Amino acid sequence: MTRVNPNGTLRGKTALVTGASRGIGEAIAVRLAMEGAKVVVSARTAADGESKLPGTLAHTVERIRAAGGEAVAVKADLSSEAERERLIAEATAAYGPLDILVNDAAVTFFIPVETFPKKRFDLMMEVQVWAPMHLCQLVLPSMRERKQGWIVNISSGAAFHPKQPYVRRSGGTVYGMCKAALERFTTGLASEVFDDNVAVNVISPGLVDTPGVAVHGLINEQTKDRVQPIEYIAEATYQLCKGDPKVMTGRIDHAGPFLEEMGLKPSALV
Repeated sequence: MTRVNPNGTLRGKTALVTGASRGIGEAIAVRLAMEGAKVVVSARTAADGESKLPGTLAHTVERIRAAGGEAVAVKADLSSEAERERLIAEATAAYGPLDILVNDAAVTFFIPVETFPKKRFDLMMEVQVWAPMHLCQLVLPSMRERKQGWIVNISSGAAFHPKQPYVRRSGGTVYGMCKAALERFTTGLASEVFDDNVAVNVISPGLVDTPGVAVHGLINEQTKDRVQPIEYIAEATYQLCKGDPKVMTGRIDHAGPFLEEMGLKPSALV
């Protein structure tokens, strides 16, 4: 049976993973904990009954602890500046200064540009672009002071420019715009903090069968053959959280090709 290795490669490291009540965020939190990291998980859904979707922070923490790992939950709404500041304060109070930040939280609406409401546009930009930047601002002073840090932003193939011949899309233009902005932010920040030994990278999953993907109906007869096990994105993120910041930084990668480049297979999750 797979168990947490308390003496793994992330022993002594502290990590914060947002969007960790289910899906990709949960899988990443579990993978980091498996290597000995103390993990703070955050999302809006802390307990059963708070969301129509399956998965809670309580379940993620229980899963990690049951396998011998260390984890705590901090419920937070990342659309709020005050909530983001509280999140970092409580995460630091729990385990000390953060070594690893994984920005996975997202709010997504698939609506054509012509009818996209400004209120929802503002919310998507706040959660998917400004919130990751603000969280970076909050953790960077400590990382730079200690000359140690790893930041991973979760993106998507939606950031790619559509190519001709065009086919009618399902209203993903704003989502792609947010992810493209996140990727440009990542490479820019990587250059700014390179001398401080802080790595900043982007990793994108393939099409993963998560509750959020199910809500948007993204897996169908045309796409089902492209579904990728969730272990791929969890493994790729973990690898970026332990790499040499002077070598592995400023990368924009997709999980499958990244693991193939590194000659790695994803580990089973606890």
